[in-house]
Amino acid sequence: MIVTRGASATAQRRSIPPEVRAQVRHIELRTRGLVESLFSGEYHSVFKGRGLEFSDVREYHPGDDVRAIDWNVTARRGRPYLKENVEERQLEVLLVVDQSASEEFGTGTKANARVAAEISAILGLAAAGNNDRVGLLLVTDRVELFVPPDTGRRHALRLVLELLAHEPVGRGTKLSAALEYATRVLRQRTVIFLVSDYLLEPARDPGFEHAMRRLAREHDVVAVRLTDPAAATLPRVGMLAVLDPESGVRRVVNTSSGRVREAYAQNWAARREAVTSVFRRLHVDVVEVREPDDYVPALVGFFRRRARGRG
Repeated sequence: MIVTRGASATAQRRSIPPEVRAQVRHIELRTRGLVESLFSGEYHSVFKGRGLEFSDVREYHPGDDVRAIDWNVTARRGRPYLKENVEERQLEVLLVVDQSASEEFGTGTKANARVAAEISAILGLAAAGNNDRVGLLLVTDRVELFVPPDTGRRHALRLVLELLAHEPVGRGTKLSAALEYATRVLRQRTVIFLVSDYLLEPARDPGFEHAMRRLAREHDVVAVRLTDPAAATLPRVGMLAVLDPESGVRRVVNTSSGRVREAYAQNWAARREAVTSVFRRLHVDVVEVREPDDYVPALVGFFRRRARGRG
C-alpha cells in the first residue's frame, strides 16, 4: 500500500525517535554551507522555470515580434501594443530515492542510504532556497511513500526526516514502480532526481527502460548513481559466505578462484553497463558519485556542466 503523507501531518502522526531527529539536525548543519556557497546562483541557471507568465504590455516598436501583439489592447488604444512575458521561475522538484536493501552497503564511513539522504538534503534545500516546490518519493520493489511537493525550508527538512525515519516494507529494487507512479501523479513539468545505486537485475525489473522513457519524455530526469568501487570486485580471502541483501539468498564462494572473481567482476560490469545504456539512449543526465565520502565534487561538476550546456 502506498502511503501519501502531507508535510504538515508528518510529526503529528508518528513519534520520531530522538536519534533520527539528531541525524536530521546533523545533515542540516553539514549541508547548509554547501547549499549556500556551492549552489548559490547556479541552481536556476541550470534548471529553467516551467514557462512564461504575463508581465505587462508596451507599445510596439519596429523590429518587434508581431506574434507578441496583444490585439485586444491594440484595438482599445488604436495603436499596436505587445505582451511582455517574464520567465516563471518557480520549479517543481521531486526527489525519488531508492531504499532497497542494497543501499545499506558501504565500505566508506557511510552507507549508500546515508549518502542518499545527504545528497537529497542538499538538492531539497537548494530548491527550497529558491522558493521551488519539492516533494519526495521513496521506492524499493514498490512505492513506499509519497510526499507531494511544497515550498519552504521547514518542508524540505521534513522530507529528510521522512527519508531517515521511514522503515521500508520491501527489500528488492523495482525502480519502474516509482517511475510509473511519478508519471501518473505529476501534473506539470518537474525536475526529478532519481537517487539509487542502480544495481538492477533486468529480469526483476523488465519495465525499467519503458517507464524511464515515458517519464523523461515529459519531465527533466537526472539520475544520481551511487557507486562504491569496492563492490565491483571480490576480495581474495578464500572461502567467503555472502548474502544477497535483497533476495536473502546465502552462498559460500571460493574467492581464491580467479575464475570466480572474474565472473563476479564481469557480471557487475554488465549490470552497470545495461543501465548506462538506457541513460545514453534516453539522453538522461547522470551524476556519478564514485566517492561516497566526498560526493560534493560530483554534484558541483554536474551543475557546472549543465550550466555550460545551457549557456
